[in-house]
Amino acid sequence: MVLKSFVEVQPDSHFPIQNLPFGVFRPDPNSDPRPGVAIGDYVLDLSVISSAGIFDGEFLKNSDSFNQPNLNKFLELGRPAWREARATLQKLLSADEPTLRDNGILKQKALVPMDKVQMLVPIAIGDYTDFFASMHHAKNCGLIFRGPENPITPNWFHVPIAYHGRASSIVISGTDIIRPRGQGYPTGNSAPYFGPSRKLDFELEMAAVVGPGNGLGKPIDINEAADHIFGLVLMNDWSARDIQAWEYVPLGPFLGKSFGTTISPWIVTLDALEPFAVDAPEQNPPSLPYLTEKKSKNYDISLQVSVTPAGHKETCIVTRSNFNNLYWTITQQLAHHTINGCNLRPGDIFGTGTISGPEPESYGCLLELTWNGQKPLTLGGVTRAFLEDGDEVIFTGICKGEGYSVGFGTCTGKISPSPRDLN
Repeated sequence: MVLKSFVEVQPDSHFPIQNLPFGVFRPDPNSDPRPGVAIGDYVLDLSVISSAGIFDGEFLKNSDSFNQPNLNKFLELGRPAWREARATLQKLLSADEPTLRDNGILKQKALVPMDKVQMLVPIAIGDYTDFFASMHHAKNCGLIFRGPENPITPNWFHVPIAYHGRASSIVISGTDIIRPRGQGYPTGNSAPYFGPSRKLDFELEMAAVVGPGNGLGKPIDINEAADHIFGLVLMNDWSARDIQAWEYVPLGPFLGKSFGTTISPWIVTLDALEPFAVDAPEQNPPSLPYLTEKKSKNYDISLQVSVTPAGHKETCIVTRSNFNNLYWTITQQLAHHTINGCNLRPGDIFGTGTISGPEPESYGCLLELTWNGQKPLTLGGVTRAFLEDGDEVIFTGICKGEGYSVGFGTCTGKISPSPRDLN
């Protein structure tokens, strides 16, 4: 029997009672930010529910974590509190529970139409790390830049590769992305190019949100890593390929990445994703003991990228991929991140890197889809090698259950022109 809510939920909704993702919102422009969960076309205001005394369990009864402008305090409480909150909310919103269903005043105050709210970055992000965890993406990048002799460097199969990103430029879905300026490869004997990026790209990623974290010098065991991951969001780690190509030797990405990263507003918990767990790919050679899991799993999350070209109404699907294309799991990524004693904190996030599949239609960025501009795409009558000003990119992610779906909503961003007054 499929669990039902008294709140009407359309069959194609991303937010049934089986999901209940967490976010932060303003019910109106003059209100303070507060936590909420998505249910159908509504946001349930957790500050209202908390003030009504409905969270009366062991971990949340005396907590003010839902009277905060972000979710960090709630994340710090850990998995027992997360599960208590989820169970309480599923019961509260179920079709046969009268507490909220039959209380007209409380219901009107607590359930806010989603199209009336402003969604915000749901966490205070202290640090952000980006991994390189898809074998297909790694291989394609190697083929493009190094050729077929050595497309994937030997270390990649032993160590989850990553770099530290810029947390301050992570923005919420719907925020415009200003085309970055920077240096590119010189032509012949000329000076390096300087100006707006000529190879602006999207990257189809997801990001894990860190829960309690760990103390400095205290690594997290691989088989306990899931207890430190609250959930996942969609993430577009925009990339200026020309700037990145010129700058990345010898220290890696910098200005080609740090100008903007977009995340979706709703964090889907690992508990909501558990019914969609699948076996992760077999790793060959076997991972080192500190990365070897008792149960190695990914999630069956269908991912899609669409582009609406500037001046056009038609949106074109350019990529269909899946989270299960990751070679290195999110738990391996987290365990590796801490193995040297690095301390992760509540609200930190780490991206998976571009999630590409084995087929051309599953490649997760324009660098791969157009083979670095050599094979432009046709989008509704126009061609694109890389993104043009005014183009909008839309990510979606969804898990299909029996009689319901668990989704992430959308992660969108439109390219704005580079400022003209910079030299």
